[in-house]
Amino acid sequence: MLKKFERYPLTFGPTSIEKLDRLSKHLGGKVEIYAKREDCNSGLAFGGNKLRKLEYIIPDAIASKADTLVSVGGVQSNHTRMVAAVAAKIGMKCVLVQESWVPHEDAVYDRVGNILLSRIMGAEVWLVDEGFDIGIRHSWEQALDEVKQRGDRPYAIPAGASVHKYGGLGYIGFAEEVCAQERQLGFAFDYIVVCTVTGSTQAGMVVGFAKHSRQRNVIGIDASATPIQTKAQALQIARHTAKLVDLGMEIADDDVRLFQEYAYPCYGIPSEDTKEAIRLCARLEGLITDPVYEGKSMQGLVDLIQNGFFPEGSKVLFAHLGGGPAINSYGYTFRNG
Repeated sequence: MLKKFERYPLTFGPTSIEKLDRLSKHLGGKVEIYAKREDCNSGLAFGGNKLRKLEYIIPDAIASKADTLVSVGGVQSNHTRMVAAVAAKIGMKCVLVQESWVPHEDAVYDRVGNILLSRIMGAEVWLVDEGFDIGIRHSWEQALDEVKQRGDRPYAIPAGASVHKYGGLGYIGFAEEVCAQERQLGFAFDYIVVCTVTGSTQAGMVVGFAKHSRQRNVIGIDASATPIQTKAQALQIARHTAKLVDLGMEIADDDVRLFQEYAYPCYGIPSEDTKEAIRLCARLEGLITDPVYEGKSMQGLVDLIQNGFFPEGSKVLFAHLGGGPAINSYGYTFRNG
């Protein structure tokens, strides 16, 4: 589905799938859990899911003759870290608007983790006191105007690269990759579990798997705590992307399945259950998940298994989207492990 789109290679290639034996056994052994390691997909600044999206966005940025990538996210945004890394890789400048999306008071929150890496890579970081919202941000639009006014040529990349015209393409590639790996493994996954906030990762998966009538096997775990807005945006992106790739079918409302029970108490703040899921996965598998995204989707996966959502014998693929550097900004939360 992606042959007609130009791709700028930023990743190592297909990401590994590993079986999480100890976690599977700990949760009763009735469901086999696997992880697709998007967190290990590149040598660029610890990688992560945003790179799949940026591979299809960067050719457009280069063609536009831009010299500055301008994006937005929270203080500990994984996305802005990856925009900074890609800007460094392709020789562009980078301006990052980092809003106060998370009511987190760790003393070093704005000096470690993702934002530290962005600064090391030379990004110009603007801290803005604005709350969480997955939509188009006024502060980002202002930054684009200011970059123009000083004589630079900005290229606009929205939060999570999600509502960009090509934002859904990368995770169509993920779906195609999984299908190829399934042929090698000799079985198909019954479910794919993925964290969802700005929506384009799940949207791309839905479109990619829809080609094989498997779109409802994608289980989104909301981490935004604004699930109505998140589902609407994911649907919008999926429908736009389906038309872009000539899918030949409509994406229905219930093709985007979003479980909203695990995002509490709010975006970026882990509940006690999220913390326990992080510890469980780390201590059984040495697999690090973060408090903002993957910890909440892992919590959702564990809870769904414990409550019998997946039929016995199911093979479930956990999409590990990255985000590990953010855990450094929660040092006090995990001071005792």
